[in-house]
Amino acid sequence: MDTKLVNSLYKKAVGYTVTEKTTEYSPEGEVIKRKVTSKHYPPDIVALKAYLELISSGEDYEKLSDEELESEKERLLKELEGMKSGSDQTERESEV
Repeated sequence: MDTKLVNSLYKKAVGYTVTEKTTEYSPEGEVIKRKVTSKHYPPDIVALKAYLELISSGEDYEKLSDEELESEKERLLKELEGMKSGSDQTERESEV
């Protein structure tokens, strides 16, 4: 399976934020204005379902109800937050 595809599907499944930077220039090439905006894309239950089907070890997520999928999504998000905070802690420790 293409890793880039799986990572993109995962990103859409759990939600993500994009930062866009726009710079306007004068005719002389000088910067007139810089604008930085952030846009948040919320988690997508359909992408989560597809992702779980790709990585599942024989579990049949097709048969889960929307409530069960939502519950599984919340469980996975909490697990990922734990992994993220653990890696943040490791990064802080390595900086010391």
